[in-house]
Amino acid sequence: MFSDPLFLFATVACLVVLAILLFGIGTFAKGGDFNKRNANRIMRWRLGVQFVAVVLIVAFAWLRSGS
Repeated sequence: MFSDPLFLFATVACLVVLAILLFGIGTFAKGGDFNKRNANRIMRWRLGVQFVAVVLIVAFAWLRSGS
């Protein structure tokens, strides 16, 4: 499973989602001008990458189920 490229791409996508989420939480907690300017942009990036991660996970599960 760890040698499967689709699994690795899905794992990397999940880690990128986690990194963006933690960055967004950090900027929200700190507040200030940077958060006011970029909070929505950070959330949109997270949602886009999260969509890609979910698609990769579903594709991996579907391809490996034998269907």
